[in-house]
Order: sequence, then C-alpha cells, then structure tokens
Amino acid sequence: MGAWRALRAHKGAAGRRDGEAEEHLLAIRLRLALWYGGLAGLLVLLAGLITYATHTRAHYDDMDLLLRGVAEHIAEEYRAATTPSGHDAVLSAPVAPDIAVRLFDRDGQQVGASANAVPAPADPPAAVHARPPGRPFDLVVRLAPAIVSEDPGRGRYGLTHDGEGQRWRIYLLPEDGSGVTVVTYAALQRIDASVERFRWLVGLLSGAALLASLGGAYLVAGRALRPVATLNDAAQAIARSRNFGERVPAVPSGDELSRLAATFNEMLGSLQQAYEAQQRFVSDASHELRAPLTAIQANLDLLARLPAMSDEERREAVDEAGREAGRLAQLVADLLILARADAGVPLRRQRVELDAVLMEAFSQAHRLAKGQRLEVEHLEPVTLDGDPARLKQVMLILLDNAVKYTPPSGRIMVALRRRGGHAELTVTDTGPGIAAEHMPRVFERFYRAESGRPRD
Repeated sequence: MGAWRALRAHKGAAGRRDGEAEEHLLAIRLRLALWYGGLAGLLVLLAGLITYATHTRAHYDDMDLLLRGVAEHIAEEYRAATTPSGHDAVLSAPVAPDIAVRLFDRDGQQVGASANAVPAPADPPAAVHARPPGRPFDLVVRLAPAIVSEDPGRGRYGLTHDGEGQRWRIYLLPEDGSGVTVVTYAALQRIDASVERFRWLVGLLSGAALLASLGGAYLVAGRALRPVATLNDAAQAIARSRNFGERVPAVPSGDELSRLAATFNEMLGSLQQAYEAQQRFVSDASHELRAPLTAIQANLDLLARLPAMSDEERREAVDEAGREAGRLAQLVADLLILARADAGVPLRRQRVELDAVLMEAFSQAHRLAKGQRLEVEHLEPVTLDGDPARLKQVMLILLDNAVKYTPPSGRIMVALRRRGGHAELTVTDTGPGIAAEHMPRVFERFYRAESGRPRD
C-alpha cells in the first residue's frame, strides 16, 4: 500500500508539472497572440481612423470651400448690378444647391435673401462675429491634414443651430464696396448623418479586424510553438527520470527550433558528469573555505578597527591571518586535487615506506596540537605501492580531525600494523567520538555530525 501511495504521489506530481508546463506554454502563446495580433489590429484601427478622419475632413472642407465661393460670387454680382432690379436678380436663381444666402446692410438689417433661406437661421453679422469660428468636425478629424486651404479670406466661418437643433455652417463675407454683407448657409444634417454612419462602420470593421488578428495570431502562435511543447515534454521526461542518456526528438523543420533540439541533445551527452562534478565541487568548496575566510576577515577587521593596538597584538593578528591564508591555500589545493580525481587523473604510484610517511605526518600534527598529548602506540615497518603525497595527506586529515575534537587535556594515539597483505593505520583519541547513527556516513565527502560542527 505504501508503494502504491508513493506511485500515485509521483504520478500526481508529474501531472502537476505537466499542467504547469501547459499553462506556461499557453501563457507564451497568449502573449504572442496579444503582441502580434494586437499590433496588427492596432495598425488596422489606425488605418481606419486615418481613413475616417481624411474622408470626413474632405466633406466638411468641400462644404467650407463651396460656402466661400458662393459668398464671393454673390458679392461680385451684387457689386456689378447698378439697379434695384439687378440686385433682386442676383438672388432670384440659386447659385449652388442647398446653399442659402442672406444679405445685410451696414446696420445689420436683412435686405435680401435667397428663396431657400427660409429655414436657415437669420443670425445678424454681429452675432456671427461674436461667436468663435468653431469647427464642424470632431477632435479625431482635426488630427487629419486639411484637403483644401483653410484660409477664410476676408470672411469668417461659423457654426449655428436652428430652432429644431440642426447644425448650420456659416460663411460671412463683410461689405467691401458692394454695400452689403453676404452670409451663406449650409445645413449639415445630411453630412453629419453620413459621417455618423461612416464612423460606426469604421469602428465595427476595425473591431472585427482586431478580433480576427488576435484569433489568427493565436492559431499561428500555437502552430509555431508546437515543437517547443514537444521539446518541453521530452525535457520534463528526462528531468523526472534523471536519465541523461535520453534524447529529445529531432525537429525536421531545419529552423532555429531544429538547431535548439540538436544543441539540447549535445548538451545531454556531457550534462550528467559535469553536473555531478560541479555539485560536488561547489559543495566542498563552500563548506571548507568558509572557516579560513571568516578568520582572515575577522583579523583584518580587528586591524582596521583598532589602529592603536600594540605591536605584539598586531603581529598576532597578522600571524593568525597568515596561518588561515595558508590553510585556505591548502584547501584550494586539496579541492583542485579532488577536481582532478573526479576528472579521472591517475595517482602517481611508487614504492612507499608507510611508517616513514606516518612519522612525518605525526611530526606535523605535533605542531597543530593545542595541549593534547600525541603518542605512537605501535609502529611496524610497512612498504607498499602508492602516492606518498596523497597518503601523507590522508594521515594529516585524520590527525587534524583528532586534534580538533579532542580536549586540550586529552590523548591522541597512532598505530601502524601489518594485517596479512594489507597495512592498518589506526588513529585513536579521547574526544567525543562519532555517534552510531552517523557511522554509515563517515566516508561521505566533508560530512560532519551536527554535534561536532559547533566545536570547529
């Protein structure tokens, strides 16, 4: 039952990872769709706004140009007529369809009007001058450049409303030798209705284009990311199985994703050994280098904070920092040795007198002792094949560990004996020893029992 629960838990964790991967892939697909689809939709929307603004501006500008042209024509004709009947004839026939004309004297009184001027507002010239000119179109249309010249000449444009609330465009041409002020009117109802319909059409088409762009970009992104999903599934399978001998399936497209798959497969070939070696090396280095670095930093901080310390105290701090620096250098050298060993560099083997090597290590351990009594309990001559430097290093490690964890009043004893075709080196101390639960792990690299760590 326990194995069944563990299997179900493993499958559940794998399912959650698959679900997370699908969510991440979906998020990328959605972001791509929003970026590229949104960009395309915005371009379409911008094109629609430009079309709407330009088209609308052209309608209103044409209307303004027509109003000015009619007003200038009426003023010219009225100035050329010399009789009252001639003046009446000027307004008898409309100059342009849907353009109403009113004439005012110098006192602002209406002296004539075209037949179609009845519905047009009868604003006197003073009222037209009192109002700001205004524009007949909205702010978006104002962003578009003018199709024709906006110069009103001698006249003035304006906007007004009739009794029913309809908008009228006005052009007022002041009196200039003709004796009258000419005001032309054009109802904007039909143009406004046309522009309103066009505005809705542009908005609907732009919105539809935006949605179509987003949907198309989402589909294209999904198709483009399909090989990425395949690579992701294969990578997750390898990560779950810890089997670096597996390979992701090749992508036959020959593009960047294909090269990515090939590169990933090449990386898997050397990943396992590099990963394990790196993890061991980083763990070893971070664990062993911390103590000497801390001691060096403490002594340097002491020198910096206490400039008035005595020469003897300063020398002790410098000597301590120097000793820790030497220890640090030795640790770095040891770690490099471990790295070379992990890389498969063979040891240098020769005939070694193991008892002589032990006495050299024993002599150095005497200098490390801090009150502990070091004794040779038993020593037999032993000769074997090996690397003398590495053998001495192992002995010094054992003796140094005994010195660290033995009280100053304790004893440390070494013994070297022959055991058949082997040599047996024993280091015994009166320290706290190793608890039984930690014994199976004593050969793990740099492992320490937690109870021993505070003593270091």
